[in-house]
Amino acid sequence: MTHTFDRYKEQYRRNLTLAFPVVLTQVGQILTQVADNLMVGRYGGNDPTPLAAVSFGGSVSFLFFIAAIGIAMGMTPLVGELYVQDKHKQSASLLLNGMLFYVILGIATATVQYLATPLLYCLGQPQEVVVMAVPYYRMMYMSMPFVMLFFAFKQFLEGTGNTHAELMATIVANAANIFLNWVFIFGNMGAPEMGAEGAGFATMLARITASVLIVAYFIGRSRYRIYLTDIFNHKQYSWRSVVKLMRMGIPISAQMFLETSAFVGSGIMMGWLGKEAMSANQIAITLGNCAFMIVISIGAATTIRVSHCFGMRDVEQMKLSVRASYHLVLAWNAIAALFFISLRHVIPTYFTDNAEVIVITSTLLVTVAIYQLSDGLQNVSVGVLRGLQDVKVIMPIAIISYWLLNMPVGYLLAFTFHLGPSGLYIGFFFGLSSAAVLMMTRIHHSIKRMERVVKQRGTTE
Repeated sequence: MTHTFDRYKEQYRRNLTLAFPVVLTQVGQILTQVADNLMVGRYGGNDPTPLAAVSFGGSVSFLFFIAAIGIAMGMTPLVGELYVQDKHKQSASLLLNGMLFYVILGIATATVQYLATPLLYCLGQPQEVVVMAVPYYRMMYMSMPFVMLFFAFKQFLEGTGNTHAELMATIVANAANIFLNWVFIFGNMGAPEMGAEGAGFATMLARITASVLIVAYFIGRSRYRIYLTDIFNHKQYSWRSVVKLMRMGIPISAQMFLETSAFVGSGIMMGWLGKEAMSANQIAITLGNCAFMIVISIGAATTIRVSHCFGMRDVEQMKLSVRASYHLVLAWNAIAALFFISLRHVIPTYFTDNAEVIVITSTLLVTVAIYQLSDGLQNVSVGVLRGLQDVKVIMPIAIISYWLLNMPVGYLLAFTFHLGPSGLYIGFFFGLSSAAVLMMTRIHHSIKRMERVVKQRGTTE
């Protein structure tokens, strides 16, 4: 056991060094989400409608959000490979073309969301929930161009191994979001009392703040001036760079969209079970996201480490880094699972006074604990495949796991076998476990193939 730890100790340190700022960024984002739900839940008191409205509007909006930022995530492994090879001009070209492409994509995403607004009334949700959700949803899509500008710089900086910039921008933006929630949800400091819509307005202002801060950081740091020189060269405008970003980003986006659609689809089906189930789902998902923030951070760090090893063609370091990430995520998710199970009756009481919502949430937290381990493994596996630039396979895996297994199994258990909300969550276990097994199998074959290629080149040389 000691020998194993000594072997991986340096890998744990490197992965956690990259992951730690991302963890803090995720903590800030999750705390903001928790604050949104706490403040909206308290605003509603015993009435679950405001919290259900934020849950529904946020879920539908998040589906578009995740599809757009998934495309932006294709920049990180491409920049990571170029960064270790000191190819600054090619990196600058990716940033310039990515920045323009992503902002245009943000405008297009907002337009599609605007046109899709009438569909919110056709998803079988309680009428009063939809009426309250629409203004919140509107604020979410209006902020998308700023979200995409933020992610253009965030993903570029991650490719260079810098995960601190996003942390600083997010801390300030999230602090502003919580304060603005207090102002606009409850109508403090002379502002109108906007309720759920106020939470959306605060989020929009916070997203604008984050984008301004990260751009200012990039411009102000001397180490990035070498990229700035090339960015403002009109010759860097290249459709080829956009195509490269799309080839990498679209499969990532599709995987994230399909996975998220399973959660959003289950959230919509929760609405068929009543407002109480919707509110309980929002609380459980928020708490699940609190644990998942560590997983996302380890996954992001893994992408960076693997992309750098891929650029240097260092297979041995890559294998150690990947295994270390699996060790870290399994240890964390085991702790999170124990926390959810042991405190399942206590945590929901901080979000709502509604007794039925509390009971449903406590049951859902057990199933959240069950799928934690599978969720961790599949997320880190996605991070590895991104770093390897082996992303085409993740879309068919996601289709099988989330659309052919997760949602059908959840529907059958919830409505045919009458397990209700818990049945929908058990479906997540089947989907996430399938994704983890299939992706880990693909990683094994991809690294073996890379090993053979590197050996052949060494023999030739």
